[in-house]
Amino acid sequence: MATDFVTLARDAAARAGKRDRSDRKHGLPPVLARDARVLILGSFPGEASLAAKQYYAHPRNHFWPLVGALVDAPLQALPYRERLAVLRAHGIGLWDTIVACERRGSLDGAIRNAERADVAHVHRAAPTLALVCFNGQTAARAAPVWRDAGYATLVLPSSSPAYTRPFADKLAAWQAIREFVRAAAKSR
Repeated sequence: MATDFVTLARDAAARAGKRDRSDRKHGLPPVLARDARVLILGSFPGEASLAAKQYYAHPRNHFWPLVGALVDAPLQALPYRERLAVLRAHGIGLWDTIVACERRGSLDGAIRNAERADVAHVHRAAPTLALVCFNGQTAARAAPVWRDAGYATLVLPSSSPAYTRPFADKLAAWQAIREFVRAAAKSR
């Protein structure tokens, strides 16, 4: 009887291992022009973003309205490619601190076995980068690595709809990016 229990436990563990491997997800490629001055890093794309292959695709996420307010453009009303073009024109790049992980659903708390973004890749790709921003506390866990690489860092309140802080409060904090965006626009 003990052998049967051990076999069942081993089989269950093997099934769980297979299920965990199938839950491995890969993020989106960076949106990063060579002359970017600001990089906004999220944690890892949610299910809506992964399915659409677009950053911040969930319709209730505040990212596009927040950044739109910073650059004085109606980003949320634009097609995705045009949104990215506006970001590039303002010296803003996008990526995530986690490039692959295991996760069920979209919550950051469910992330397991995370593979982190390569800081050296960013340094080579965008040598004029001045500020690295972290969209939320999960992304901010990577801030020391980026700071140690010589970047100024800024932790922002999450744009996620799961983070229920009022939009006006989020926008007030995100305004800190504005001076870097203006400097990027002047240098073009």
